[in-house]
Amino acid sequence: MSYCEAAPGHPFHGPYHDREYGFPTRAERKLFERLVLEINQAGLSWLTVLRKRAAFFQAFDGFDVDRVASYGRRERSRLLADAGIIRNRLKVEAAIENARRIAALRERNGGFARWLDANHPLDKAGWVKLFKRTFVFTGGEITGAFLISTGYLPGAHVERCPVYARIARLNPPWMRGK
Repeated sequence: MSYCEAAPGHPFHGPYHDREYGFPTRAERKLFERLVLEINQAGLSWLTVLRKRAAFFQAFDGFDVDRVASYGRRERSRLLADAGIIRNRLKVEAAIENARRIAALRERNGGFARWLDANHPLDKAGWVKLFKRTFVFTGGEITGAFLISTGYLPGAHVERCPVYARIARLNPPWMRGK
């Protein structure tokens, strides 16, 4: 069963499927949020992450890149003690380090979205190599899921899904690369 068949009507998957998954986004906070959530999904179900999403938002200061980039020992300890999120040291460290790297992209490339656009189109293998050079804790699955969820790679929705047509009207990057 595809996500497009399973998600509708579900209290967590439904809204995510209908309003976010595969929709192109340029907002730095949304891109950072999606990267953090995809990293935290590693080894877990997406439902676990969606259920903890509000707690992640609170714990990571609304995914404000500059605030997270400035986190030190006290914030790391706070995050690792927060039962509302996934308390994995490597994932917490990755979120903080990747915030720093996104801030650096802003200085060098004008922002995360501009960096993504400047490197588009790449195939998945090319994206994975680029993400591994640029970020931490981003292997093939995390990178692919991030890029599909933000509209840089196809695959979020089957063509017969009504959401597919809504996304197509927004002309996501993967459609521009055809």
